[in-house]
Amino acid sequence: MFSSRSSVLFLFHIPVDGSLASLAPPEKECSRKRFIELSSTLEPDRPATTDKLAILGDAIRVLNQLKSESQEFKEMNEKLSEEIKTLKAEKNELREEKLVLKTEKAKMEQQVKSMTNNLPPPGYMAPHPAAFHAGVNKMPGFPGYGYIPMWQYLPQSTCDTSHDHELRPPAA
Repeated sequence: MFSSRSSVLFLFHIPVDGSLASLAPPEKECSRKRFIELSSTLEPDRPATTDKLAILGDAIRVLNQLKSESQEFKEMNEKLSEEIKTLKAEKNELREEKLVLKTEKAKMEQQVKSMTNNLPPPGYMAPHPAAFHAGVNKMPGFPGYGYIPMWQYLPQSTCDTSHDHELRPPAA
């Protein structure tokens, strides 16, 4: 049937040209391909290498680098989360303060409104206040007037004494 040489060749999958390079089992070939793929993934700018120790060393180095970067990002994320919490608290405080200021403004506007409602119209002249009875040796007074009743009718520029030294000579 088969010669002994042909059956041996069939059992070991030896190619007809006789090269022994393809004698490796399929798992070993798959492993070698994966190492080459890993090498080209780790360092895409360099040609793929078949040195398994170098590839594993590079993979460990890259993994450690990625772990440290991941840890840094986690710490940065925690810091940013804390900052977000403080900013949200500040924002809520500012909202509360804004509401307080709005209510104070509304109260003040209401007070101003109530004060302006009690004022007479601008063209209205109030009647002259009646004199009340003064005691002996006292000058009769009018309610609402001070000791010198005409000062309230003087213009502001006349009452201003800041320029007296320029306008009038000093009293001797």
